Amino acid sequence: MKIRALMLAAALAGLGVTAVTAADEPQAVRQALMKKVGQAAGALGGIAKGEKPYDAEIVKASLTTISESVKVFPDHFPAGSETGLETEASPKIWENMDDFKAKAAKLGSDTDAVLAQLPADQAGVGAALGMLGKDCGSCHETYRLKKD
Repeated sequence: MKIRALMLAAALAGLGVTAVTAADEPQAVRQALMKKVGQAAGALGGIAKGEKPYDAEIVKASLTTISESVKVFPDHFPAGSETGLETEASPKIWENMDDFKAKAAKLGSDTDAVLAQLPADQAGVGAALGMLGKDCGSCHETYRLKKD
């Protein structure tokens, strides 16, 4: 089990390195960060749904990935990166950057709180994912463009 957790952590860490070396464009970096968050949430979702057994190391690694990613995510929205590379970022981000950063900070602090009281079982992971999912949804509703 520890090997599986280490492999997951290495794979998640490798995604960030690949994204940065592949393209330093802010759109590419933030897309890679969201992909990491999505994969981490997917790992937690598998546990919450009972599709995967509870594994504290995977829960901790996934929450850590989310926490670290959302703390740097808002830094990748400089002026001039509103379009390009099939970005789903809404222009509303640049119109209300303080709120956008506050939503990211809330997800980061909520994730840190869950990390501090690591869920001990499937139900705990589900409850944590429900709370964090609300944070994600709140930001996506306002600041993510809908794909056609």
